[in-house]
Amino acid sequence: MTLSGVEERFSLVTIDKEIFINNFSEDVKTGLTSESKYLPFVYFYDHIGSQLFEQICELPEYYLTRTETKILEANADKIASQFSEKTVLVELGSGSSTKTRILIEAFLERQSLAHYTPIDVSHQMLEESSYSLLEAYPDLEINAIAARYNEGIDHLDIKTDQQNLITWLGSSIGNFDRSEVATLLRHIQKIMLPNDRFLVGIDLQKDKTIVENAYNDTQGITAEFNLNLLTHVNRELGGNFDLENFGHKAIYNEKIGRIEMYLISHIDQKVFIRELDLEVSFAANETIHTEHSFKYSLDDIDTLAEETGLYVQEQWFDTERLFGLNLFAPAVD
Repeated sequence: MTLSGVEERFSLVTIDKEIFINNFSEDVKTGLTSESKYLPFVYFYDHIGSQLFEQICELPEYYLTRTETKILEANADKIASQFSEKTVLVELGSGSSTKTRILIEAFLERQSLAHYTPIDVSHQMLEESSYSLLEAYPDLEINAIAARYNEGIDHLDIKTDQQNLITWLGSSIGNFDRSEVATLLRHIQKIMLPNDRFLVGIDLQKDKTIVENAYNDTQGITAEFNLNLLTHVNRELGGNFDLENFGHKAIYNEKIGRIEMYLISHIDQKVFIRELDLEVSFAANETIHTEHSFKYSLDDIDTLAEETGLYVQEQWFDTERLFGLNLFAPAVD
């Protein structure tokens, strides 16, 4: 039966806005009062930041999105063929859900999709992307969750009469330290039933020039995305960051295999954040670490799976082996 109406095919669970603001306040205060200043990357993704990231994904230097898209296009049907008639497609950090359309179409073609559950911190982006999908696919149902990963996972309704395909695309896994990734994967593994699967896009180790160019685009979109984090602080917490006094920098740390993104203070300056009653001093050339993205070897992926109660069931790569799509299954005791 075709479910034509949009409203009856859409639900959205949102974490308490006040809790999110409190977390933001605490994280900003902790990060900017640390000896080495930092701001958590999750706060990039307000509505403006989410839109800027979608622009980044289209940049010629940013190989990750187009490479992963090609891998999905070549293998979506094969992935969908491994699932039963009642499959719930869950996506962590869904954003615009652009790449996920490839999987949605593969499952709808087989009439095996129960519903799609995107999880994202941006309530507005969730609504916009969900309504776009619902209008495009009359047989699609969406149960969205506006939350961070852990809260979103805890809201999932795991049922024994359906399979779940949890997806984490875009190499978002790289934004977390290895210990954080292991904790999150153990959390996911604990809720997975034996027939559930976990599909993860992972950027692979490669020449540093390719990586650094991807995070230092010539159009300056990544710099704008990075600086928008300060705009987010100004708007939500009453900060008076002058964006003209900060710049963007991204470098590849070969020793530990990760790209690192920073905001750099151009001058000696003081910034006041009203809601925190906090004055922050910056020396010229002092940095705020805003993001990093680890690049994995195949051995790293196998080790991570083994440490978290998973195993790699199948992997797909592009011809240049820049990127890998990894299908994990729960390990059998």
